Amino acid sequence: MAKNPLHCSFCGRSRDEVKILIAGQEGHICENCVEHAREIIDQELTIKDEKGNSNFKLTVKKPMEIKKFLDEYAIGQDDAKKTLAVAVYNHYKRLQQKNTDATNTSNDVEIEKSNIIMVGETGTGKTLLAKSIARMLNVPFAIVDATVFTEAGYVGEDVESILSRLLQVCNYDVAAAERGIVFIDEIDKVARKGDNPSITRDVSGEGVQQGMLKLLEGTDVLVPPQGGRKHPEQKLIKVNTQNILFICGGAFDGVDKIIARRVQTNTIGFNVDKELQENMKKNLLRYINATDLKTFGLIPELLGRLPVVTHLDPLDAVTLRAILTEPKNALIKQYTKLFELEGIKLTIENNVLDFMVEKAMEYKLGARGLRSICESILTDAMYELPSSKETQFTLDIEYARRKFDTSKMSLLKVA
Repeated sequence: MAKNPLHCSFCGRSRDEVKILIAGQEGHICENCVEHAREIIDQELTIKDEKGNSNFKLTVKKPMEIKKFLDEYAIGQDDAKKTLAVAVYNHYKRLQQKNTDATNTSNDVEIEKSNIIMVGETGTGKTLLAKSIARMLNVPFAIVDATVFTEAGYVGEDVESILSRLLQVCNYDVAAAERGIVFIDEIDKVARKGDNPSITRDVSGEGVQQGMLKLLEGTDVLVPPQGGRKHPEQKLIKVNTQNILFICGGAFDGVDKIIARRVQTNTIGFNVDKELQENMKKNLLRYINATDLKTFGLIPELLGRLPVVTHLDPLDAVTLRAILTEPKNALIKQYTKLFELEGIKLTIENNVLDFMVEKAMEYKLGARGLRSICESILTDAMYELPSSKETQFTLDIEYARRKFDTSKMSLLKVA
């Protein structure tokens, strides 16, 4: 009797009918069945609507994994990273809970979303953290700017265009957009202009905040597909915002004075710990709460819908030095790559890096200022060297000082 020929245990094809036959302990599988199995897994891990249509896969990452990823791109800011990591992870869990609760009717506990507001000085990494999270996520992620919005009926964009950006990111897949994350930058620019309501309309301030209330909480919103203004003949898309996580960020310039008044850093007397007070003054943002943001000009109704308040620390010299060299997309690595593309090896001496950090601290521009300082020093080299036959360029302190002192940046007044 002939021996039973090898065949796929799933589809039954013989060894001659397939390209690859993978052996297991008690059977075999062909490449076709492996491919079909992969498709089934993809479908099961995809966020679906009632019709089962969506392009975004739900890949759960633990908070520590999310923070570890953020550490590769942003230096420091551990508090903000932890808060963001937990919020994003909990957002994933909420999405999964919606799927499991459909089959489990006895579970009547519904997890509510926790929208976040991040407060930090300019150049401390608010937008960088948002962009880094967008890089790793498998849910639709949109970054929008609050400065373009005005109250409905006035020139500018309606708040609904926030969702237009989210729809565009996921190619108008409404089911995927309804489970996305939105980062609203410059939220402090829509603060009420004065603490006292006046008879004139605050078109781009309080009116925008009021327009955002239902959006942040969760409601059905009619969204213009291309953004901008609504008009009667336009076809609108209905989006439910109940499962969309909103992260807001802003510099809130001047909020430290409001915090200082509250925490009383200027108390006098014999028993006052001066050293403790000085440390408190260095980073007042760590004491921020919703009351300070209300005094700054955000309405209480909006703050109630942004329950998590976190802060970003001001950057010190050690952190700025690390930002120059350590992250995956560090500035020095970027410039080295730019010169490398021209066949030139760039070498930067350590004391030049210290000089850049010193100037960035002096002008108080944060990490964003480092870029401007690098440009002012290296612009002439990037202009001249591609046309020369040089294969090496060493940036020393004398060259750096000379180029910086002749640049427009050296004329900046120190605050």
